[in-house]
Amino acid sequence: MTIAIVGAGLGGLALARVLHLNGIDALVYEREPSRHARGQGGMLDLHAGTGQRALREAGLIDQFKAVARRAGQDLRLLEPDGTLLLQEDTPDDAPLDRPEVDRADLRDLLLDSLPEHVVRWGHAFAHAEDGLLHFTDGSSATYDLLVGADGAGSAVRPLLTDARPAHTGQNVVELGIPDIDRTRPDLAAMVGRGNYWVLGDGQSLAAQRNGDGRVRVYLSFYDTGEDWFATSGIPFDDPAAARTRLIDLFTGWDPRFTALIAACDDTVLPRSITTLPVGLTWPSTPGVTLLGDAAHLMPPVGQGANMALLDGALLGLALAAHPDDFPSAVKEYEREMFERTSAAGRQSAHIQEILASPDAARKMLAFFQPDPRQ
Repeated sequence: MTIAIVGAGLGGLALARVLHLNGIDALVYEREPSRHARGQGGMLDLHAGTGQRALREAGLIDQFKAVARRAGQDLRLLEPDGTLLLQEDTPDDAPLDRPEVDRADLRDLLLDSLPEHVVRWGHAFAHAEDGLLHFTDGSSATYDLLVGADGAGSAVRPLLTDARPAHTGQNVVELGIPDIDRTRPDLAAMVGRGNYWVLGDGQSLAAQRNGDGRVRVYLSFYDTGEDWFATSGIPFDDPAAARTRLIDLFTGWDPRFTALIAACDDTVLPRSITTLPVGLTWPSTPGVTLLGDAAHLMPPVGQGANMALLDGALLGLALAAHPDDFPSAVKEYEREMFERTSAAGRQSAHIQEILASPDAARKMLAFFQPDPRQ
């Protein structure tokens, strides 16, 4: 039985690894030409019961702990006028409940755990029919089970559902400060070792310490449309002018926050936030299934990567338990995945609503420190 996984992201690689541990061959088809073809993004916090559970099933938890950053669990929450609402500093002996890890390090860990032939780079999926995968270069490959692990814009998803990602009303601009401890120690001290959130009415600034010394800065604008970037006046082709415009959009905020924007390098990237409907399901179909963002794209508030990793691990275990009955294995996996990711999607949507609401900082403080009487 041939298992074809489309997409060499975290979920697809976790699936391939668990299958490999159980003596089941699979091939991963990835459109990128190599593992280093593009940057992999910032930090991820892996939760003990989901992402870390997946790595245990994959036999990689010790390797993960070697690259995880306990200090990445630190959190500072502020209001636009500079009022500090919450500061959580992680003790050196604190448990690794939600440690941060560079996405690139985690992906490399998974890739290095697989035989080199498993990932077929430079294979962009076009369509599938009659047990054949067709790629955009004209080549093809056979399969008995096709797993779409190809992210938000999944080309496999239409085989199962007509659902498409919809814009959430949030648009994000990503910036960054490299080697911040050396170049801007004042700002490094302000941001701290982990996550730094400033939440205003309809806007937010998030800064995130990465393991390579870079601080990534995310500026979010809520209740904005799909075409907001075109009308925002941000000249993305001129980084210096873009920073100036972004500072203007944060007029009235504490000068320390606009200084953080001014200190960023020439990386100025627009990102529109889209999601799939919460609770999306489809009739189980022999020969094809989905995992990760292809199945349940959520707002970027800490659940997506964890769910994708666990999807991959649990699908792998289900297939290993039913090696001669893939349809039953897929049904078992989908039943659990639908329930688990629906709950995660509802929580993610709730957090998204808080972030977009008036007085977001105080509401988020209540989320982190709820009244024990409620």
